[in-house]
Amino acid sequence: MLDMSAGTQMIVLFFVLLALQVPVAFALGLSAMFAMWQLGFGLDLVGDLISTGIAKYTLLAIPFFILAGNLMGTVGIAERLIRFFRILVGGLPGGMGVVGTVVCLFWGAVSGSGPASVAAIGPLIIKGMEEDGYSRAFAAGLVCTGAALSIVIPPSIGLVIYGVIAETSISELFIAAIIPGLVCGALMLAALPFAHTVRDGRGLAHTNAAIGALVPPDEAAAPYGKRLATAFVESFWGLLTPVVILGGIYSGAFTPTEAAIVAAVYALFVGIFIYRTLTFSRLFDALVESSAASAVVMLVVAYASLFGWVITVDDVVGQYSAGLLSISSNQAVILIVVLVVVLIAGMFMDAITIMFIALPIFLPVARELDWNLTWFGVTMMIGLAIGLFTPPVGINLFVAAFITRLPLHRISAGAVPFLLTSLVGLAIVAAWPRLSLMLVDLLR
Repeated sequence: MLDMSAGTQMIVLFFVLLALQVPVAFALGLSAMFAMWQLGFGLDLVGDLISTGIAKYTLLAIPFFILAGNLMGTVGIAERLIRFFRILVGGLPGGMGVVGTVVCLFWGAVSGSGPASVAAIGPLIIKGMEEDGYSRAFAAGLVCTGAALSIVIPPSIGLVIYGVIAETSISELFIAAIIPGLVCGALMLAALPFAHTVRDGRGLAHTNAAIGALVPPDEAAAPYGKRLATAFVESFWGLLTPVVILGGIYSGAFTPTEAAIVAAVYALFVGIFIYRTLTFSRLFDALVESSAASAVVMLVVAYASLFGWVITVDDVVGQYSAGLLSISSNQAVILIVVLVVVLIAGMFMDAITIMFIALPIFLPVARELDWNLTWFGVTMMIGLAIGLFTPPVGINLFVAAFITRLPLHRISAGAVPFLLTSLVGLAIVAAWPRLSLMLVDLLR
């Protein structure tokens, strides 16, 4: 049985502070400093440990990907993409449900942040799905789920942080996440037949009329081919975004960190010279919003470095990983336990906090069992993505509640079908490592 060492007391104190509604970053910092005091270390180490924890080149990708996502939403890329996909696949069974799923997956390759994706594309998708006969709660649930895949589909802020903690190739993680992300997205379509729709005489047959909502009246009457071609031309620069970002990474033209900077510059170029929608005030707002979001993430990273240092010094890793390995000799059982812990933790904490707390314990277990760390990272990321739309603290749900003005419990109910399909996707990726690694092996 584990004794109440300083590291264990730190973990207990962290959850107590969370229960008292202390912000996550400060809960991490205060509990870590308490443990340092218990271990007899002076608090003069705090500054050095924090600076060491955040002074990592790869972490620069986080603020730049956040800025790129905000800029692309600001300059009108999101609206043009939705219009294009609305014309392209809006006539399929499921109508705007299919469009919303496709746009969420595509936006995941642009944003890298779940909450930012909900804020950028949520209002337009939810409005379109309502026009197509879906209930607002179900539409919000779809957006919350699809946006959560932003931390799975590259470029992903979550995968960047995992790569830093696990010391694995971020480029390989990005490649490995493509197919699992698409599988999870495709499974979302299986939930559409269970939608609670508004049958007001229009139903899902209202798709064609809904397609014209973002199209001028004279253009809406044009032939399908002409409308599609027009929408393609207008959305071309948005459609090119993943090609520029991911193509540059996979071709070796630049690193994932450099790709984040390229993405931000690309968004500025499109907004200023192509669409000409980026005014000084909009740029200022995007910079302020991105700075605030980046500060929240980096503050968690900074204090999490203290937390992780205590975990290492007090050998919490050795104690807890040994306990995890003693549960069973069956690797499948241990993997299930790990994923259950991640899913439960996702109900109460954000993905970044979970990674900094859990990965120092899980990674030694993964190495001991000779698991592929790239596959393990992708699997973990899907589990963490599910936490983004799982109550009571699924942050995507709160963003969607703000957008729709619906109570949280209604949006949570709307997300239940997608929660089930996401769990199926997690099981498939966990049981079939080859699904994650086939592209990595192919491109080596």
